[in-house]
Amino acid sequence: MPAPRTAPAAAPASAPAPDEPLDLAGIGIGPFNLSLAALAQPLTQLRTAFYEQRAAFHWHPGLLIEGTTLQVPFLADLVTLADPASPWTFLNYLKHRERLFPFYFAERFHIHRAEYDAYCRWVSENLAGLHFGHQVDSVRWNPERTVFEVDFTQLDRDGEAEALGRAYARNLVLGVGTTPYVPEPLRPLAAAPAVPVIHSADYLQHRERLLAAEHVTVVGSGQSGAEVFLDLLRSRPAGRERIHWLTRTKAIAPMEYSKLGLEHFTPDYTHYFHSLPESVRNELLPGQWQLYKGVDQGTIAAIHDELYRRTLDGGWPDAVLTPGVIVRTAGRVGTTKVELHIEHPHQAARSRMITDAVVLATGYRERSLDTLTAALDPYMRRDSCERPRVEEDHRLVLDPSVTGSVYVQNAERHTHGVGSPDLGLAAWRSAVILNSLLGTTAYSLPTRTAFTTFGLRPIPAGPSGRPAAQHPAGTTHITRIQA
Repeated sequence: MPAPRTAPAAAPASAPAPDEPLDLAGIGIGPFNLSLAALAQPLTQLRTAFYEQRAAFHWHPGLLIEGTTLQVPFLADLVTLADPASPWTFLNYLKHRERLFPFYFAERFHIHRAEYDAYCRWVSENLAGLHFGHQVDSVRWNPERTVFEVDFTQLDRDGEAEALGRAYARNLVLGVGTTPYVPEPLRPLAAAPAVPVIHSADYLQHRERLLAAEHVTVVGSGQSGAEVFLDLLRSRPAGRERIHWLTRTKAIAPMEYSKLGLEHFTPDYTHYFHSLPESVRNELLPGQWQLYKGVDQGTIAAIHDELYRRTLDGGWPDAVLTPGVIVRTAGRVGTTKVELHIEHPHQAARSRMITDAVVLATGYRERSLDTLTAALDPYMRRDSCERPRVEEDHRLVLDPSVTGSVYVQNAERHTHGVGSPDLGLAAWRSAVILNSLLGTTAYSLPTRTAFTTFGLRPIPAGPSGRPAAQHPAGTTHITRIQA
């Protein structure tokens, strides 16, 4: 392990000289690239810089609802699962804030989201080599200099263009994150300011307006939809809640959170999934939605408790939960209302409803890399669905004439499985990338991470250095995965 430092260092005020090639340039500073930057910091042989369009670090600010917690333990911070001695651990953050003893007595394994956001912001404000207010416009391969060219626009505090710049790097890592998904029927309404039709990513910014609306509809079955519904329910008067929750899923389904179920978020399962044929991976992913799209059981219990509490004086709360429905079309009624046309396929029934506001908890999609990497497209190798091919060490498969590497973070679910967007694999993936980049073991990684043995055939050792899985003598372990 790299020798840890006792205290973080302040970030420099300016980027490296643009004509000096970096060893690694990162595009985007979310938790995943922040993890990579933190683990790269003690590797003094590497020159790195990371660029982010936003003026400062923010992690889902519209969903930092009071009381909401991470769905992973605090050990899934930026670095601990790769280097628990790092100065950038969550526990070291608490130490610097003089909060270790309160945390100790709080006995919290799952921390508040707002606390995770504050922790990441602390790292981002103290870690060297992070450049906020830098919008990366394009990247290209320069075959003559054998480097990548990164063109960016430096933005002022108001987000306006201030200066143009260019950096050179031998390797890139793309961590541009995801973007809120708005279903096609609701896109025109979401773009119009008159009636609040907002994505849950912006919930807190519009919360007061939503609470003032006479009737609110929440669309979406996952954790965000449940948390928004619960927050609205708790904040509206008993008997006059006037909330409707529509979900496409057949039930308000709990997220898979059993001990063995969670082993789908281990490096072992990631290796197994990557080793499968493309057609098999495509079949598996849709059937695994409950591993990451369900609702935390604690949130489900809190919703039921709140609904039950509102029946104590007799009657039922004016809150409707309707799973198994699809929003087919939508339109505006007058200037202040929305009409939703919904369908229940199992009943072969259609209906319409009028509402004053809509919150779309309809999830996120991986942000397309096509615009950013347009100049690299001739070099990129794609699968049968025109998605980028990604090696086990998270490198894009490029033409051999490109001697540099392009790594991706949270853009490889189709090749690495459901763990790609999971915070619990952030530090491990960062370590894999750094080991691959250096061609040596900068971070020692575990050879086994799950009790479950996925598949019958041993998985060959890959670039991450993981040896083939071994079965105990005389036994065979099979895990059945429901597609």
